[in-house]
Amino acid sequence: MALVFPVKLADEEKLEILQRLDQFRLWHSLDEKRYCLVCGEIITGREIQVIGNTHGNGPLRIICPTEHCNAMPMEWVRPTDEVLIKIAMAEAERHRLGLINRAGRATRSLPNENDKQYDQQNEA
Repeated sequence: MALVFPVKLADEEKLEILQRLDQFRLWHSLDEKRYCLVCGEIITGREIQVIGNTHGNGPLRIICPTEHCNAMPMEWVRPTDEVLIKIAMAEAERHRLGLINRAGRATRSLPNENDKQYDQQNEA
């Protein structure tokens, strides 16, 4: 497997490559944003990585710039109000579940009624 590295490009070249390689959505500017469905981050055209092989003679690809995320254009959507609302709702649900888990752990660490009765019998 060939190693791939980010390719440094002028803004005009990068925009042209985004327009050519993203067959799912049009790019009018490098400042446009997309929401990555894989990592959950909002990314801009400026941040997207253009990669190719080490010898520069292989095909170019565009991937998400988030560390450990190699999502491609088909996995990016425009961050419309509807998408942003879904993101916020998913984040609120994750937070709610985290609170429930913490409450459950805290409750399990409290002494229960049987423990209290056992302690009272042993103190007598």
